[in-house]
Amino acid sequence: MVGGVSDFDSAAVDLGPAELRRLVDRLARAAGFDLVAVSAAADFAADRDETLRRIDDGRMDGLPWFTKARVERGTRPAELLPGARSIITVGLNYYAPDGDGDDTDIDGDGGGDDAAPAVAMQGIVARYARGRDYHRVMKRRLRRLTLDLSAALGRDLAARWHVDDGPMLDRAAAARAGLGWFGKNGNILTPQLGSWVLIGQLLTDLPLPPDAPLAKTCGQCARCIPACPTDAIVEPYVVDNRRCISYQTIENRGVIPRELRAAIGNWVFGCDICQEVCPVNRKARATGDANFGRRDLAHPDLVELLTLTEAQFRERFAGTPVMRAKWVGMRRNACIALGNGGNPASVPPLTDALADTEPLVRLHAAWALGRIGGPAAADVLRRALADETDGAVREEIGLALGELSG
Repeated sequence: MVGGVSDFDSAAVDLGPAELRRLVDRLARAAGFDLVAVSAAADFAADRDETLRRIDDGRMDGLPWFTKARVERGTRPAELLPGARSIITVGLNYYAPDGDGDDTDIDGDGGGDDAAPAVAMQGIVARYARGRDYHRVMKRRLRRLTLDLSAALGRDLAARWHVDDGPMLDRAAAARAGLGWFGKNGNILTPQLGSWVLIGQLLTDLPLPPDAPLAKTCGQCARCIPACPTDAIVEPYVVDNRRCISYQTIENRGVIPRELRAAIGNWVFGCDICQEVCPVNRKARATGDANFGRRDLAHPDLVELLTLTEAQFRERFAGTPVMRAKWVGMRRNACIALGNGGNPASVPPLTDALADTEPLVRLHAAWALGRIGGPAAADVLRRALADETDGAVREEIGLALGELSG
């Protein structure tokens, strides 16, 4: 609930549905959003059933917070906000190309410039994470929208806002409101901005006229499915969370499965490949929002990333989504990216990583040395095996040596 209307010096205003909707559009854009659409606050029954099935099928494994109870609650708007009548869904463009032009791949060859890095010792961070944490940005603007609506209407507005860390199924709300449609990669595709859009919802008691869902679909296009290097898109519109590079590099706090490591390439936080190959993203245009598009976050030096102290990691990535992967996780990811880069110059820093205090870093450093190969890497691994006490790390070193000898 948002109160504080006594701070405003305006009398209650009674607007018709069309006028009220125009007011919402104007204030949403004034708050900094690029897109706005409205739906009724009815239950998301079909989306609830589908999401619960995916939990049962194990598609959401690895996300312990994504529970059936959360889905049940999040698909019943009246439970989230008693008296809810409308859901205002907003979209914020975060797209920033790496160079002077648009580097999005629309040829369907498996990715744009980011998918095949020119410099093997640079990593890639997903575009949404190249700037301030979008949760804070979006929530601050949703709060402003709520207060501005309260001021304009002269009454206490019952409201609750969500970004993707709330229980509401944000993509389901966006699709119902016609902000976009579900792509076969699971993303919401918007006619105006493609899929490079952050989504948020404002649940309110305002009686707003709803927008109609879009009739658009992906049609016969399925470029995103074969483009996914880990085969995470198991069928159109269904993503297996366990195979997704974004999950493995961010949410997974443990060992990344061996069978997925080579396919991760040099992504160290998230992945944009299924968006880069999407033809809808021809319409992508660079955001003018200063909160996004930091060039210094786009392609971090992998050796530097591997050797950062925890204090240095916090200083460099403070206030960005990258903090979610944590210090140990990002060093683990750097090991995989260095191994996939195959540059012999990576052997010395990976050798140092074999002496790291964290077994998770040592394990992935051993894999990377085995993947790079060569006499120097083999010698380092043999010496490390003699001193290693952690069973899982010893096993990984043994596997790496076995592959080298083979």
